[in-house]
Amino acid sequence: MSKTSTFEGWQGSQSRNSETQRVRYESAAARKVTELLAFAGIGVNGSEPWDIQIHDERFFNRALGEGSIGVGESYMDGWWDVPALDEFFTRFRRADLASKVHDLKTALLVLKTRALNLQTMQRAKQVAQAHYDLGNQLYQAMLDRRMQYTCAYWKGAATLDQAQENKLHLICRKLQLTPGMTLLELGGGFGGLAQFAAKEYGCHVVSYNISREQVAFGRDLCKGLPVRFEQKDYREAAQEPGCFDRVVSIGLCEHIGYKNYRQFMQLAHERLKDEGLFLLHTIGSNESYSYTDPWIHKYIFPNGLIPSMAQLTTAWEGRWVAEDWHNFGPDYDRTLMHWWENFEHAWPGLRPTYGDRFYRMWKYYLMASAGSFRSRRLQLWQIVLSKGDISSYTPVR
Repeated sequence: MSKTSTFEGWQGSQSRNSETQRVRYESAAARKVTELLAFAGIGVNGSEPWDIQIHDERFFNRALGEGSIGVGESYMDGWWDVPALDEFFTRFRRADLASKVHDLKTALLVLKTRALNLQTMQRAKQVAQAHYDLGNQLYQAMLDRRMQYTCAYWKGAATLDQAQENKLHLICRKLQLTPGMTLLELGGGFGGLAQFAAKEYGCHVVSYNISREQVAFGRDLCKGLPVRFEQKDYREAAQEPGCFDRVVSIGLCEHIGYKNYRQFMQLAHERLKDEGLFLLHTIGSNESYSYTDPWIHKYIFPNGLIPSMAQLTTAWEGRWVAEDWHNFGPDYDRTLMHWWENFEHAWPGLRPTYGDRFYRMWKYYLMASAGSFRSRRLQLWQIVLSKGDISSYTPVR
C-alpha cells in the first residue's frame, strides 16, 4: 500500500469517527506528532485498535526531541498505550515515520557507528550480558521446546514446536548433512541446532558462542553427543585446527556489524573444506545502514545491525557463489506473535523476577519487531554459499 493511499484511507476513517478521533492537544509538538501519525493511518485517542492513546501530554515533546528512544521510553513509563501494538508498528514502519523525525540522539548514534567499530571482540560481549544472559527462565517460558531464538519455518506447521523443528530440518537438508560430517557453528544459541545435527543427522559439531548462559544450557542439552561448545567470540574460530565439511551461522550476522562482514565471510571461507557448503541465516534489511534503531540499541541488542543485501554481497565478492537465497520473512511475524503469547501466558511467574517496566519493554520489543516484518521492512534470509567448486546445487524448500 502506498503512503498516499494509506493517508487517504485514514482521512476516510477520520470523517466517520470525527468525535472519537478528535485531537485534544494544541501544542506545536502535539500537532506535528498527530500529523506524522496521520500519514501512517494512526489516530490520536481514536477508536481503531492501532490508534495511540495518550496518558501524558509530555509524550509529544519527548517523541520529537528524543526520537526512537523518547517514544520507546515513554511507552515503558506508561505515558501511552495502543490496544493492538503490533498493528500500530506495522503502520508506523510501513510509512517509515522514523526517517521523518531528526533528533540529536539518533544523529549522535549515526556518527558513532561511522567513526568507530562497535562490534569489536570486546564490545561484542555487551549484547550477551544485556540480552542473552537475562536468564534461561525467561527464554524457556517464551520459546519452543528446542529453545530456538530465531525465525521458525511455518510451511505445513500448526504449532511453534513443529515450525521450529521444520526450520532445523530445513537447515540440515540445505547443508546436505550426512553421518560423519563435521559442522562448524558460528553463534550457537542454546545449542538446539548442534543437538539436532548430531542426533538426527549424525554430525560432529563445534559451536562458538559468547553467551555464558546459552553455552551452559547447550552443554547440558548435548551431553553424550559429539558436540563441543566454545564460549568464545566467533572470530576465535580462526584458531580451530583443520577445516570443516560444513559451516553454519544462525542469528549471528545481526551482531557482526558492517565493518566486519568481509572478515566474517573470509573466516567462514577459510574454515570450510573444498566442495563444502556454508549456510547463513540472518534478518535482512531492505536498505543499507550503519546503525540500528536507537531504542533497540539501548535496551535490546547493543551494537546490533541488520545487514542489507548490498552489504552482504559486497563482503563476499570474489569468495563465494550464492547457490540459494531463500526469503521467508513473513514467518518471523508469526514466530514473534507466538513468542509474545507464550511470554504473556508465563508473565505471572516471571513478574517477581523482572518487574512491570521490563514487561512493557519486552512487549514493545516483540511488537515492534513483528510490525517490522509484517510491513515487509525486514526480511529473513537463508543463504547457501559455496566456493564455486561444486557442479550444481538443488534448492530445498
